[in-house]
Amino acid sequence: MLALIAGRGTLPAQVAQAQASAPLIVTLEGYALDGLDPDIVFRLEHLGSLLVELGHRGVTDVCLCGSVDRPQVDPSAIDAATLPLVPLIQAGLAKGDDGALRTLMDLFEQTGFTVRAAQDLLPDLIATAGVLSRAAPTARIREDARRGLQVLAALAPLDVGQSCVVSGGQVLAIEALGGTDFMLSTLPDTPLRDGAVLVKGPKTGQDRRADMPTIGPDTVATAAAAGLAGIVIDAGGVILLDPDEAIEQANAAGLLLWSRTAE
Repeated sequence: MLALIAGRGTLPAQVAQAQASAPLIVTLEGYALDGLDPDIVFRLEHLGSLLVELGHRGVTDVCLCGSVDRPQVDPSAIDAATLPLVPLIQAGLAKGDDGALRTLMDLFEQTGFTVRAAQDLLPDLIATAGVLSRAAPTARIREDARRGLQVLAALAPLDVGQSCVVSGGQVLAIEALGGTDFMLSTLPDTPLRDGAVLVKGPKTGQDRRADMPTIGPDTVATAAAAGLAGIVIDAGGVILLDPDEAIEQANAAGLLLWSRTAE
């Protein structure tokens, strides 16, 4: 039996609907799911109890999908089943996003569960390679895309973010704790924004079973509102949600949407 550890966004519902048998839906306390009703709501302080309950319910596989915020741990709320896991949880939360998720996935695997990637459960999630919009990449955008991917590769060992904004060879922003939307909403007020591109891709060495880079119609709308010229994603390494709608929005805004292969 499959359990989805679900966060915000439409990804968990899409994965759930694609399964032959309905998965168990699990979410953190305080999250309103999009199109799904949770079967289990838990707190990180009760993770040990959750692992036991999943086993009792016959769960064999788990998939972490959807957006979640880094939780704050209340030491007074930790239950007896979770107490032995506290050192591992603390060590995981002290790392970057990929490191924290690796720790969580290790805990599931050590308990006997198989961790599945959303894109393996629904392969059509991964963006196909090519220019997806009517707008085509200019020579400047091609150079900026290369520059952006170099920046992401350099940042990978620091486990920071999965995207940056580049224009005319200048890096205008780098994704950090607030995520892509926050980065786009706080771009510096400069004429370079008019020709800027959002470059997004997985970190080098990232465990792609969780926190796979993801864009969708909301990302396109935010990029257009920020005055960007386009979005460049790593072909084969980024989930594209609701691709028809995302492409339609890009075309309506005159925005480039390019799933780029290595050049």
